[in-house]
Amino acid sequence: MNEEKDHKDLEEFRDLLRNKRYSDLREKAAEMNEPDVAAVLEMMEDEDMLKMFRLFPKGLAADVFSLLEQDSQQYIITSLSDKEAGSIIDNLYADDAADLLEEMPANVVKRLLANANPETRKDINHLLRYPEESAGSIMTTEFMDLKEDMTAAQAFARIRQKGVDSETVNVLYVLSSKRVLLGTVGLRHLIMMPEDARVGDFMHEEVVSCTTSEDQETVAQIFKKYDFTALPVVDNENRMVGIITVDDVIDIMEEEATEDIEKMAAITPSEKPYLKTGILDTVKARLPWLLLLMVSATFTGQIISSFESALAAVTILTAYIPMLMDTGGNAGSQASVTIIRGISLDEISIHNLKAVIWKEMRVALAIGVTLAACNFAKLMLIDRGLFHNPITVYVALVICLTLVVTVFAAKLVGCTLPIIAKQLGFDPAVMASPFITTIVDAISLLIYFRFATILLGL
Repeated sequence: MNEEKDHKDLEEFRDLLRNKRYSDLREKAAEMNEPDVAAVLEMMEDEDMLKMFRLFPKGLAADVFSLLEQDSQQYIITSLSDKEAGSIIDNLYADDAADLLEEMPANVVKRLLANANPETRKDINHLLRYPEESAGSIMTTEFMDLKEDMTAAQAFARIRQKGVDSETVNVLYVLSSKRVLLGTVGLRHLIMMPEDARVGDFMHEEVVSCTTSEDQETVAQIFKKYDFTALPVVDNENRMVGIITVDDVIDIMEEEATEDIEKMAAITPSEKPYLKTGILDTVKARLPWLLLLMVSATFTGQIISSFESALAAVTILTAYIPMLMDTGGNAGSQASVTIIRGISLDEISIHNLKAVIWKEMRVALAIGVTLAACNFAKLMLIDRGLFHNPITVYVALVICLTLVVTVFAAKLVGCTLPIIAKQLGFDPAVMASPFITTIVDAISLLIYFRFATILLGL
C-alpha cells in the first residue's frame, strides 16, 4: 500500500516539475510527512531530485535531507552552492550533520564546515572527536536544560524560547551551574505543577545516563531495559554534554543486527544497501571468508583420505557421510545462533557457561537419541528393505551411534565457542554457522570412522 502511494506521489511531483508549478509542488511537499517526501526523492532521477530539493523551504529541506540514503545526500550536498550547503548543515541536528560529514571526502567536509555558522561548526567538531560507535558519536547536543531554582512558569518560558531548536522536549534535564546532571523533569509532569513550584523540588533525581565512551550496543540495551525515548550523555565528571534519542537507537539496532547476520553468514559487513553495493565490493566481502573456510575444510578431506581402506572395505559407509556432516553442522548452528542472539540481547555471559553447557547437553542427548532411533528404522526398513542396500545391523549401529555423539559434540561446540569468543574480546557472531560447520564436519568424521573401526573391525 505504501509503495503504491509513493509511486502515485512520484508521478504527481514529476507532473508538477514538468509543468513548472513550483508553488503547488512546495505546498504539496509541506503537507506530506518528511519520510514520504524522502521516499519520493529516492525514486527520482538525480537531476529531478536536486531540482525538487532546491524548491523546499530550509526547515523542510533539512528534515528531508536527514532521511535520505547516503548516496543521495552526497549527491545533493556536493551539487549545492556553498551558501546552500551551509544552510542545510546549519538546519540539521548536530548528530545528523556529524554522521553526514563522517562519510564525506575531506575536501567536501572542509568546504561545508567553512560555510556553517560557528555554533554549528563547534557542535559538529565536538561530535566528530568521539570514537566511532560510541555514545558520544551518535548523541546530539541540542537538548532542553533547566536550572533547579527555576519555577514552573520560568521553565515554560525557557521551553517556548529554546524548545524549537531541541531534538525533543518530552524530557527536560536539570543541570547545576557547572552543567552537572542533577535530575530530569517530564513535560507531562511539569504541566501539572503550579506556576510557582520550584523545579528542584519536583524533579526526578534517580537519573539513568551513559558516558560518552559507552558502546552503542550498550546504549541500545539501556533503551530496551527502561523503555526510554531519550537518554542523557555525560562526561567523566557527570557533566551533561548531549542526549541520544530513540530514532538513533532504532538505526543502531538495525545496523548491529545486519552486521551480526552478515558475520554469521561469513560475509564482511558493509554499510551500503545490497542494491547499491558494487560487484567488486560484494566479492571482496565474501571471498576472503570462503577462501579461509575452503582451506580449513582441507582437514576434513585429510580425515577421509586417511580412512580410505576402511571405506573400501565397507563402501556403503561413504553414502552416509553427507547426512552425518549436515546433521552435525545444522545441530551446531542451531545452538550457536541461539547463544549468539542471547549474547547480543545481554541475556548470556561467561558466567552462564556452565548452565548453557548443562542445558545443551540434555537437549543434545534427547535430539540425538530421537534422530538415531528414527534413522535406525529408516536404514532397516527403507534403505535395506526397499532399496536393498547392503546394510547390516552393525553398519546401522555405526551410523546411529555416530549420529548421537555428533549431535552431542556439535551442540557442545556451538554453545561454547560464541561465549568464549565474547570473553576473549572477539565478536561472537563470527563463531556462527560456517566455522561451527567446518569444525563439526571434522569431528563427525573422526567419530564415524572410530565407531566403524571398533564395531566393524576395520
